[in-house]
Amino acid sequence: MDISEIRENIDRLDRELLPMILKRMELSKLASESGELTPAEIRAREREMLRWAGEMSAGEGMEPYIHRFYSSLFELGRAYRECENPLGGKVRAEISEALSKSPEEFPQNGIIAVQGVEGAYSQMAADRMFPRGDLMFFKSFEAVFDAVENGLCRFGVVPIENSSNGSVRGNYELLNRKNVRIVRSERLFVRHELLAKPGTRLEDIREIRSHEQALGQCSEFLKKLGGKVRVQPCPNTAMAAETAAQSDGSVAAIASHSACELYGLVKLADGIQNSDNNYTRFICISRDCEIYHGSDRISLILALKHRPGALYEILSKLTALEINLIKLESCPIVGHDFEFMFFFEMQGSVRDPRVAAMLESLEQTCESFKFLGNYSEV
Repeated sequence: MDISEIRENIDRLDRELLPMILKRMELSKLASESGELTPAEIRAREREMLRWAGEMSAGEGMEPYIHRFYSSLFELGRAYRECENPLGGKVRAEISEALSKSPEEFPQNGIIAVQGVEGAYSQMAADRMFPRGDLMFFKSFEAVFDAVENGLCRFGVVPIENSSNGSVRGNYELLNRKNVRIVRSERLFVRHELLAKPGTRLEDIREIRSHEQALGQCSEFLKKLGGKVRVQPCPNTAMAAETAAQSDGSVAAIASHSACELYGLVKLADGIQNSDNNYTRFICISRDCEIYHGSDRISLILALKHRPGALYEILSKLTALEINLIKLESCPIVGHDFEFMFFFEMQGSVRDPRVAAMLESLEQTCESFKFLGNYSEV
């Protein structure tokens, strides 16, 4: 056959195939609505069909492709049924309440919990999010979460990941343990400086202090110093600058230019981060779920059943609904051997019925499910 005949046959098959697929989707929906089959029985039927399809296509060398085709067909059918028949659950009630109570615009003021002291990058991010905010400083990130969870502060601002040094894993774990939600995120360009007391030379430095994330972001610079300088992690970059100002001149800090001015230090080196494209994402947390106008990011924490294909089923569900996954990160579950929870971040709005139905489905099928929020990033 020449190409025109091949295309004509493909077109004919497509015209025959589409009505059958549509009919199958509708029949699948009717079978689900009848209530005569449990979810376990539906999955058993799907596995039976996959075995049949594999056997029928094995001789042609098409078995893995046909398996994927039918798996996708089943997942599309589930997505269609769930969109048409909402499952209900806690997440839908939480979303409905948030949409009804949240104001249209993100607030510009309030009492904001921040880790560290004046001059910290968290303070800079908080000032950008809340131009008229009243900042309250805490010694640790967990204290920030506690202040928000207990109602002492309406909002808290904490870093969540850096473009060159990865996630702030401890804050992901706090998101899972604490009863808070994400209501906004912000990307802040981070330019690090090596700071010391006036009159100090680089060769006088015996110790460099900073937050472990900042030290990781400046690892190449620190390697060049060799083993003559001790590297000491501390809770915050601005706190490192504060201690450098109180030292005998042998201690330097990696911090922001703002910290340099605040604590009367001098700059020994500038732009010492590994990458000139060095951004840190900060999230704003709240005790209550608040969904503001224009929110287009969704964050979740899921624990999946410990069996083959569990993660694939979640990803295929997102694919079926054409939801773009932005971030996927695993974290070991403490006390469980080789079992993980997963942090998902995706594009979407809970105002979209398909997305709301997808969240309901995940709540029903995952071992544990936590909706962290629907928010926008600026």
